[in-house]
Amino acid sequence: MTDLVLLVLLLAAAAVPLLLLRDLRAVPTSRSGATGRPTVSVVVPARDEEQTLPALLAALRGSTVPVVEVVVVDDGSTDRTAEVARDGGARVLAAGAPPVGWTGKAWACHVGAGGTTGDLLLFLDADTVLAPDALAGLLELHARHGGLVSVQPHHRVEQPYEQLSAYFNVVALMSSDAFSAGPSRRPMAFGPCLLTSRDDYLAVGGHAAVRGEILDDVRLAHEYDASGLPVTCAVGGPAVTMRSYPGGLRQLVSGWTKNIASGAAAAAPRASLGTVLWICAHHAVAAGALLSLAGAAVGRDLAAGSPLVWTLGWLLTAGQLRALLRRAGSFRWWTWALFPLPLLAFDLVFARSALLTVVRRSVRWRGRVVDLRDDRPAREVG
Repeated sequence: MTDLVLLVLLLAAAAVPLLLLRDLRAVPTSRSGATGRPTVSVVVPARDEEQTLPALLAALRGSTVPVVEVVVVDDGSTDRTAEVARDGGARVLAAGAPPVGWTGKAWACHVGAGGTTGDLLLFLDADTVLAPDALAGLLELHARHGGLVSVQPHHRVEQPYEQLSAYFNVVALMSSDAFSAGPSRRPMAFGPCLLTSRDDYLAVGGHAAVRGEILDDVRLAHEYDASGLPVTCAVGGPAVTMRSYPGGLRQLVSGWTKNIASGAAAAAPRASLGTVLWICAHHAVAAGALLSLAGAAVGRDLAAGSPLVWTLGWLLTAGQLRALLRRAGSFRWWTWALFPLPLLAFDLVFARSALLTVVRRSVRWRGRVVDLRDDRPAREVG
C-alpha cells in the first residue's frame, strides 16, 4: 500500500510542469524582410560589462533586421564598459548615480529610453545574445500580440559550476505562471529581453512606475496589465541566449540570492504551490533512493517504500528534469542524472536568499547594497 501511495504522489508531482508549462513557446523563426516595420531602438543597461558586451553588440550588427540605434547606459562601471561599447558601435550614455528611491537598473533603463528615437524599445541585458533572425521573431511576436513582449533567454552553460543553476532556471519558469495558459495567469515578464512600443511604454509610466522594485520586470508586467495592455512571454530557444554568471561561483550565488526569494514572494499562489510540490517530490526521491541504497548496504530498511519504487522515482525525476532543462539551457547530462547535487545547491542558495531578503532585509549585487528595510521601496546604496 505504501508503494502505491508513493507512486501516486510522485506521478501527481510530475504532472505539475505539464500544467504550469503547457504554453511554453519559443521565439519564432522569422526571415521576412524589414519593409514597413517600425523602427527599433536597443537599450542596454550595463554595469561592469566589458566582457559580455562585445558578443551582444556583434550580434546586433549581424541582425537581419537593422536597428536604428544601440544605446548602452553606463551604470557607474569601474571597468572598460563605456570604451568597449563605443568600439562596438553603440552610443554611450552615463547613468549617473540613481536618485533616491530608484534601483540602478531601473534608472539606467529610464535614462536609455529617454535617449532613443525608435518606435519600438528593446531592452536587453548585456549578457544576452541574439541570433541573426531573433529580432525578426521578436517583432513578429509583438505584431501579433502588442503590449509587452518578454523573453527568458536560453541559458548557455559552459563551466561545471554553472550547472548548479539548473533548478533555478526551471523554478523560474514554473513559478512565473507565465506559461500555464490558465484563466488566472498573472502578468509576468523577464528582464533580460523586453520589447514594447514607445507609446505603450510611456502610457504605463515606463521604468519610473517601477523605480524602487528589485524585480522591476515583474512589476512592469503588472503595470502593462493594469493599463489593459497584453504581456506575452516566450523562452529564447536558439534565438535569444545568455550566459548569466561567467564570473565564477561567487557571482552565481550572489545573482540567484538577489532573485530567487524575492521572485518566490512575487509568484502567483497557484504556481508557487505547484512548484513547491514538485520540488518536495524531488527531495523525497533523493532522500528515499539514497536511504534505500544505504539500507541495502547495512541490511536494514531505512526508507519507507521498496527500492523498486525509489528506483522508478529516480528515473522518472531525472528523465523529466532532462526534458525541462533542454528547454531552459545547455545543461550537461550529469545535472539531471545526479539531480540531488544541483538540488542541494538550490536549497543552500534559497536559504541564503531568504535570510538576506526576509530577515536582514538587504542584498548585495554588483557592488551595491539593496536596502529592503521598513517596507520601503528598494533603494540601492553605493
